[in-house]
Amino acid sequence: MQQTRQQPAPLWRITRWLVDPGIEVPTAIRTSLVNGLYGTLPIFAGGVLNTISVAAVIASRLQYGLFLLWLTLEVTLCLVRLAVLLQAQRRNFIGIERLTDLYVGLGVLWAGSVGFGTFISVASGDWMAAALACLSAAAMCGGICFRNFSAPRLVGVMIALSLGPCMVAGVLSGEPVFLLTLFQIPFYLYAMTAAAFRLNRMLVSTMQAEQENDHLARHDLLTGLLNRIGLERQLEECETLANTPLTLFYLDLDGFKAVNDRMGHAAGDSLLAMVGERLQAITRGGLIAARIGGDEFVMAGSGNDRETALEVGAGIIDAIAAQPYLIGHHAIEVGVSAGIAFSPDHGKGLADLLSAADNALYQAKSRGRCSLAVAATIGQPPPLRLAALSS
Repeated sequence: MQQTRQQPAPLWRITRWLVDPGIEVPTAIRTSLVNGLYGTLPIFAGGVLNTISVAAVIASRLQYGLFLLWLTLEVTLCLVRLAVLLQAQRRNFIGIERLTDLYVGLGVLWAGSVGFGTFISVASGDWMAAALACLSAAAMCGGICFRNFSAPRLVGVMIALSLGPCMVAGVLSGEPVFLLTLFQIPFYLYAMTAAAFRLNRMLVSTMQAEQENDHLARHDLLTGLLNRIGLERQLEECETLANTPLTLFYLDLDGFKAVNDRMGHAAGDSLLAMVGERLQAITRGGLIAARIGGDEFVMAGSGNDRETALEVGAGIIDAIAAQPYLIGHHAIEVGVSAGIAFSPDHGKGLADLLSAADNALYQAKSRGRCSLAVAATIGQPPPLRLAALSS
């Protein structure tokens, strides 16, 4: 299975500046934007074959040392960038750090090579070579913009390196018509860079909306804990059920219905939210917390040792029931009972574990407030009856 890894920020200061979107974005989105700079092989081939072909044609036409140097530079950069791209893809596949600084730096060098070719072509006085080199550079700028708009500063630098030398060479050539490039190229650079920034902002807004929608789909609106879908997805993503022993606690509040009936649903919602906060505090120890409906909660953690599970369960009960909840001017006391199930003893899927833990919870609730019970394993004696724990 392909592994994924949160890629660290580029190490070089100049590279960090180049890939920075220019606006504040969450770390996860910033990482996705950087990862978006890695193109596929067909996209890479389309760019380098164009510039190498143009350099080869002009070099064969003029046969000057500078043009042979340009062709050599283009071929060398192509081979090195290809090697880095393939290595980056391999590293991403096995879940280790990519070569972002080197990859971005080589892209900037490639843009500089394109600019070098346009400069010597225009300066040569061979207008066929100049036209071919400038047309090729201009064509590549569109691709640079729409391929790399996840890093708009990089777009601006690469376009400036590709077309800027053409403007300088045109002015130095002494041809009055080339003075037009003094206005044309800066305007083009501004327009394409502005387009990259605009596309970047649209992309970030879309990614933020997707993140928010995904969060809402996975989390309970009242408590902020995972919902059942979020719990199942998180366990699947961690591959916990498949590869790691798991302890699941099915929790049900004791006395919640009386609070709802006596004080109303608004008070009940406030109480549930405060219970969620206490459960969230417990998750710092490595547990996963979820609300799956009403006053029912689930906590899960790795390991399936019975004694440890009983200790953790007692800790959960103590965290929920030890201190009253202040709602308005009322101090409300509620307890919680828990049923415990283990993976793989009681199943490998979440539904099986919930069913087993629910049955254990029923046994715990039958013994009174703040009780624990462990689900029975098929073919084994019924679970040990535990005395109710005082709140």
